[in-house]
Amino acid sequence: MFRKKCLAALGALALLIPAQAMALQCAPFARQISGVEIFGNAKTWWYQAEGRYARGDEPKLGAVMTFKPTRSMPMGHVAMVSKIVSDREVLIDHANWSTIDGRRGHVERGARVIDVSANGDWSEVRVWYAPVQGLGTSSYPLYGFIYNDADISAEI
Repeated sequence: MFRKKCLAALGALALLIPAQAMALQCAPFARQISGVEIFGNAKTWWYQAEGRYARGDEPKLGAVMTFKPTRSMPMGHVAMVSKIVSDREVLIDHANWSTIDGRRGHVERGARVIDVSANGDWSEVRVWYAPVQGLGTSSYPLYGFIYNDADISAEI
């Protein structure tokens, strides 16, 4: 009973906080827009998807792009592919990537991502970063893509 009251109070308090003051994390946002029902830190999504969702190294519309953790990004990152531009470029929708107006937690739609892997296999990418209005100089390793369909036989 106490827990229910606390949760209700927190929910009511959240309504009083301006939307711009609430930082949105990548995992809940990716889950909401992709329909991939995985919970926990982004770095765990690839392994949690095994046997539940098809996975692979080819971007597809609506797929979740899963980033490996790095020293600068220890929790990994997840985003949803919103448009295929070419075999080495996609647009993604994601949250909590760029610092905008000095704050993180923003949603970015249609952010450009380029495959910079040596073999063209989407194992390493560069991502649009709003503060520099470009791709910047950092590249990020990927696990791959999680596909929100029932056919897990396509898993690579």
